[in-house]
Amino acid sequence: MAHPDLRDVVPPDAVRAMREGQEVWALTVLARARDAQVPDSVEWAVLERLRGLVLIHIQREVEGTFALERADARLDAAGLVRPDLAWLDEEGGSSPLESP
Repeated sequence: MAHPDLRDVVPPDAVRAMREGQEVWALTVLARARDAQVPDSVEWAVLERLRGLVLIHIQREVEGTFALERADARLDAAGLVRPDLAWLDEEGGSSPLESP
């Protein structure tokens, strides 16, 4: 079965905000997008992982670590690669569905 490119669930505003150094806005946009997904879906997990990474980036390590734990469990169960902040900033890079 073909999987959609999970990069499509990431709002362009979140990517733009990270590129412009507006991490708090990126966090807000990612949280809103995550909340619009089915809880515990792979789409939710991608957004939750990126949100966790942004939290850690802005030195909110405890919250970020908990977000990563929630997301990584779902991504690992689905056999998906874990996206990172570089993946958020890449244009046309690999999907988390592709193995390294």
